[in-house]
Amino acid sequence: MTQDLQAAPAVVRATSLSSSIRVEPLTCTIGAELSNVNIGAAAEDDSLMAEIRALLLKHRVIFFRDQDITCAEHVAFARRFGELEDHPVVGSHPDHRGLIQIYKTPESPRERNENSWHTDATWRDKPPSACVLRCVECPPVGGDTMWVNMVEAYNQLPEDIKTKIASLRARHAIEPSFGAVMPIEKRLALKAQYPDAEHPVVRIHPETGEKILFVNGSFTTHFTNYNTPANVRFGQDKAPGSSSLLNYLTSQACIPEFQVRFRWKKNSVAFWDNRSTQHYAVMDYPPCHRKMDRTAIVGDLPY
Repeated sequence: MTQDLQAAPAVVRATSLSSSIRVEPLTCTIGAELSNVNIGAAAEDDSLMAEIRALLLKHRVIFFRDQDITCAEHVAFARRFGELEDHPVVGSHPDHRGLIQIYKTPESPRERNENSWHTDATWRDKPPSACVLRCVECPPVGGDTMWVNMVEAYNQLPEDIKTKIASLRARHAIEPSFGAVMPIEKRLALKAQYPDAEHPVVRIHPETGEKILFVNGSFTTHFTNYNTPANVRFGQDKAPGSSSLLNYLTSQACIPEFQVRFRWKKNSVAFWDNRSTQHYAVMDYPPCHRKMDRTAIVGDLPY
């Protein structure tokens, strides 16, 4: 794994707020907890925001505790990194466009695409670049979230697999995920509004230049250019070969050495690079409440 992500002691960095950010890496591969930072105030400090961006790029997902901030401050912080997007199924907070309320109760405990590894909204032509998730209320135990470093997942692939997937592209769809439980008319209308997106299987990070394994089990449906003479002798090879390779690639997110697991507390915040990670919301807490506010920052076209 890359040298700059090796385990390291906590680091204290000066900021322009006459205080300091304390950075504690959580694993050798992904994740760090930042302390002595209030993200509500940070949104007004250019130097501090630049430092937070750099830490995000390095650690993929960064965590903050004790962030007793308002919805407006949450939105203002996220907007420093770009415009925010709505969600076509979940919708936005009535007073804060782009703030999505993911609220679970004992009466409505399950959210579609929980218990599955995914990168948010890869069914969009331009998936989110990053997301900011804040815990409003959580169970006393359970309801953790995990993230996985998909740069490292790509780096550790066998060389013959890297060669095989170098030019492959894949479809990503909202219909078989969020649309699956809808009546057929609504499902088809959702698909018409958000046609399947096509992305490279290996995308390049626009800020770091790193290669990223960019398929996930929730939204990636199939390869679009697998059926070539190099891969298929006869039609018999087409479906099994393609699906087996896709299953193998999506399974890379399940390797513990590439992951970090975060235990939520009220007012904890996770800020992740949606381009280079996947995440998994662990659904092990019913019949408790779990309330989360999330913002997603508009991204760019993967290449």
